[in-house]
This record gives sequence, structure tokens and C-alpha cells, in this order.
Amino acid sequence: MPITEQDKERILSQCKRFLAMHYPRSPREVLHDLTEFADPEAKADRYGGGELITSFEEEIAHLLGKEAAVFMPSGTMCQPIALRIWCERKGRKRVAYHPTCHLEIHEHDAYQRLHGLERVLLGAEQHLFTLEDLKSVPEALGALLIELPQREIGGQLPSWEELVEITSWARERGIATHLDGARLWECKPFYQREYAEIAGLFDSVYVSFYKVLDGIAGAVLAGPADVIAEARIWQRRQGGNLISLYPYVLSARQGMQKHLGRIDEYCAKAREIAAALSDLPQIEILPNPPQTNMLHLFLRGDRERLVDAAWRVAEETQTVLFRMLTPTLVPQYSKFELSIGSASLEIPTEEIVPLFRRVFELAE
Repeated sequence: MPITEQDKERILSQCKRFLAMHYPRSPREVLHDLTEFADPEAKADRYGGGELITSFEEEIAHLLGKEAAVFMPSGTMCQPIALRIWCERKGRKRVAYHPTCHLEIHEHDAYQRLHGLERVLLGAEQHLFTLEDLKSVPEALGALLIELPQREIGGQLPSWEELVEITSWARERGIATHLDGARLWECKPFYQREYAEIAGLFDSVYVSFYKVLDGIAGAVLAGPADVIAEARIWQRRQGGNLISLYPYVLSARQGMQKHLGRIDEYCAKAREIAAALSDLPQIEILPNPPQTNMLHLFLRGDRERLVDAAWRVAEETQTVLFRMLTPTLVPQYSKFELSIGSASLEIPTEEIVPLFRRVFELAE
């Protein structure tokens, strides 16, 4: 019989090991941890003011080598605001980015409907865009957005030399450069450079706190002081200047302390897992080797049977490998995104291949 949603909930509640990211926590556990973490003397922020939030903004601005920073509820708010400001200053409405940019596929055209921007797509969906792709754009651009790493194609990164060439070319032509750094924290091992040096190639940068850092929610936009001051006004206009954001700020700060120092471990584990799974003929990996803590695994076989088998393996071993698969353009393959975190480190790499072998065995 197929695994039902009720079965999944029961199996998940019994599982003790998780291949992806961190161990799941209930809201009660998250809030309990924050209570233990918070300074008993700390006072709530109020409409973006107060020591708790301003000190964190200053800390992130310093880490990224920028003059100022503002904490917002989401990157979906940060990025269009930054792009609007840059485009208005340049007197051009066009923003160039990769076809799988978050603004393009996840935000319901907010850049256009809320901010009146126009987009130019660079390159093909399946690959990183290049300097030649950028040079081929006939229209004058106000801003260039680069995502590091490019999530939808497995967390791929351009080389440092390519990144310098692209941003330098844009800067020489008066095009503002903005970094979608939703997963910037995971790029440091690949580039072997400090965050400030990476962010230094860009006029502004956005970073997230709820992914590898495991925060509740929240993001920071960092850049020149006058740009951030203007961004605060737009934050207010869009309803993002909440009376208090301290649960998100505390959670972000806790995540920084807990996970930022372990990024090297997470990325190394991703490479280990990729190397081990490369021996299985039913699996293809992108990119291989992984460039961050992320990789996309392409599994050959019937998608529904593979998902069902993964849940049965979870029931047998109390180990969650994956919960769903996404169809691909190649009918024989489906895929899932694997991001490595603290829970991933607890599963010995030599045990992972037999678990996947069992999935394919059950799916036959």
C-alpha cells in the first residue's frame, strides 16, 4: 500500500537522523532556546530602534565590510527595495539577472508591480551566466544582480576571477551591482576569502538568517549609509518596519553563533557525500564536487516509487534521506536538493550509500 500523509507524520515523529540540514525543532523548543540565549537585561526594539537591533545591524555591516545595514523581515522585501534605489539613482529601470533568480520565479513580479522595474535575463537556466552574456545585452542597465551561490542549479559559483571580471565590467559602465547573498555564508570555503572581500565586489548585499543559520526568519540589506537610510523609508512604506523584530534578531544572532563557525564542516561533508554517492549508477550529482554545502541529487527510476521507498527506509532505519522528488526534463530522472547542516554530520558517510541502495531496491 502507498504511504499516506498520516503514515508520513507517524514515521517522521519516530525518526532520529536527518540527512539534510539541522534537526527539526518545534516552536516551543525554538522559543525555549531563545529564552536561554537572550540577555535578561535586553530591551525590545521599537520600530527599528534600540540597542538590540542596531547593534546587530552594525555587527553584520562590519562583517560584510559595508557602511550600514538594516534588518528586514525577508529578502523578498530587501532586494527589490535595493534595486529600485539603485535604478532610480542611475536613471535606468532595467535590472539584469539569471533566469532562475528568486525575483523572477518566486515573487509574483513584485519588482515590476511594486517598483516599476524592468528585467533582463542573462544566459540559460541550466548554467551560470557569463561576462559575454552580460556584454550581449543591448539595453542600458541600472543594476546587475548576482546570486551566490546559484541555488536552482545546485549551488554553483563562478570562479573568483570570473566574478571580479563581471563586477568590474559593470562598475566601469555605471551599473550598480547587488549581491543576492541568501546563501553567502556558505561561499567562504570555496572562495577562501572573508565575507567583506566577497561583498566588497558589490555596491549592496542581502543576507538571510533562516537557511543554514536556522533562524526563525529575517534578512539584512547592507550597503552605503545613504542607500540604507533610503531603504528604511521603503521598508516602512511596505509594512516591514514592525513595532518589534526582536524574536527574529535574537534567533539570527543565535544562528550566527551556532552555525557560522561550522560552515567549513558542512561544505566538507557535502563533498564527502557526493564522492560516496557517485559510485551508485542510479544517481547523478550537480555540481560534482559540490562548491558549497548544497548539491542536487538526480535519481533514476519511477518518482512515486522512489519517494515511497524513501519513506519506507525512514520507517526501517529512523533516517530521513528525502521527503519528495521534483520532476526533471529527463523523464527517467527526478531530483531533490540536499543542503548539509549539523544533523547531516551525525550520519557517518559510509552508512549513506547502503541507505540509498535500499531505496532503489524497494523502488524496483
